[in-house]
Amino acid sequence: MKLSNLFRHLSLVLRHKWRVFINCAKCGLIWRGLVHDLSKFSPSEFFESVKYFQGNRSPIGVCRKLNGYSAAWLHHKGRNKHHIEYWTDRECEVQPLMPYKYAVECVCDKLAATRIYAGKNYSTDLPLDHWQKHGCKEGGNPKTMKFVESVFIDVKNMGEAAVLNKKYMKEMYKKYCLDG
Repeated sequence: MKLSNLFRHLSLVLRHKWRVFINCAKCGLIWRGLVHDLSKFSPSEFFESVKYFQGNRSPIGVCRKLNGYSAAWLHHKGRNKHHIEYWTDRECEVQPLMPYKYAVECVCDKLAATRIYAGKNYSTDLPLDHWQKHGCKEGGNPKTMKFVESVFIDVKNMGEAAVLNKKYMKEMYKKYCLDG
């Protein structure tokens, strides 16, 4: 394990957590922003991520590609309710609806991750592009999936400032998850 990767990964995680905190705070979810991704500091997640760190993409994806699975991801998704996979049970026909606070944290997380990994190349169309290529394949509750996708469409069309607020998120969650 390279020592430089340890510090670079730690820096990336802290920048990501800070961005998620800012996003969550704008949406009225300060606590969710504070406790976001604390499991990334556990040995099983942290050291695998350091080992496969590249800086421009998730080390989990690199590990999966090389090994066929990621122990860090299995640990992470089972402890963090803001991940759609936490709410997915392959044995059930109907997947549970992600509660509001976790659905909003999910959006804040994906926006932050896209911004951190893209760096100066970030644009508001990237979250939707990433969602359509990767995220929407998770098989979560269709209402949750539509909520997340609709927010990313609005990010692309209106910008982050228009969607990262409590009123907007509550209206969208009600529209896609509670109505209909």
